[in-house]
Amino acid sequence: MKLGIIGSGMIVHDFLTTADQIKNLELTAISSTKRSAGIAQELAQKYGIPQTYTDNEELMSDNSVDTVYIGVPNSLHNSLAKLALEHGKNVICEKPFVLSTDEAEELKRLADKKDLIIVEAITNVYLENYKKIKEELNKIAPIHIVSLNYTQYSSRYDAFLEGKIAPVFDPKKDGGALMDLNIYNIHLAAGLFGLPDMVKYYANMQKGIDTSGILHLSYPDKQVTLIGSKDSYVTPRSFIEGEKGSIYFDGSTGTLDNFTVEMRGQKPKRYNLNKYSHRMVSEFTAFAEMIDQHDIRRADEAFVNTLETMKILTAAKNSVE
Repeated sequence: MKLGIIGSGMIVHDFLTTADQIKNLELTAISSTKRSAGIAQELAQKYGIPQTYTDNEELMSDNSVDTVYIGVPNSLHNSLAKLALEHGKNVICEKPFVLSTDEAEELKRLADKKDLIIVEAITNVYLENYKKIKEELNKIAPIHIVSLNYTQYSSRYDAFLEGKIAPVFDPKKDGGALMDLNIYNIHLAAGLFGLPDMVKYYANMQKGIDTSGILHLSYPDKQVTLIGSKDSYVTPRSFIEGEKGSIYFDGSTGTLDNFTVEMRGQKPKRYNLNKYSHRMVSEFTAFAEMIDQHDIRRADEAFVNTLETMKILTAAKNSVE
């Protein structure tokens, strides 16, 4: 995979620290805004990226790039993904994939038409712990109550209260707790349980943006609560509760650092099967394999989770409008 990166923000910095752990990955180019050109040049020098751009279309026209990684504010995902596909590039787009189900379906149709791969960069469903949790569900079933919590007091929240609005708190750039944090919970719920019958989002609004909120998903046999908060402090704990036992884990639902299975009447068993120390290595290893092998089937399977997540996200946003 010969990767061109669009963006120079925190998520791109995070990814680049892991790049040397990903097999068959070649960093070929990075593009940023003119304002961030200095940052992009520093990243290029530090991580051995040969080409820098301040025009995204120039990166997409670069023949040394076969895949574009989009790591920019949410509101730009759809237009840049579409542009990359039109230039014949595979696409890895950061979460949340796009802003609606319609946008997601349109991008997938374009990718299929051009025989290209498009995937969403969402860490948790590529982690080994997630795969094991999915295997363990039958042991504790039937499942009736689920509570997934991603609370992380934002480093930008204090500035937000003072009136300094970063993209993650900007309604014009589709920020907010639902899009930034609860999206991880939605992916888990969709991957583990599929589509619900009912979706309702209860948001705490400040300055026109949801700084925290509870998303309720109702299934015929279970009730699921998804908590995403950027304005509160707690060490979160998530639970999947069944008649025969439970699964629970502490910390971020984006990293799934460990989990515990507790069967009724038995001693709890704690697991950590994740192969890598950084959450992004597993997903990008999978992406590199898909793209190098042109594994459309595997990419299609991944897109099922993305599309179900987009359906839930779209319904959640519509429920508060």
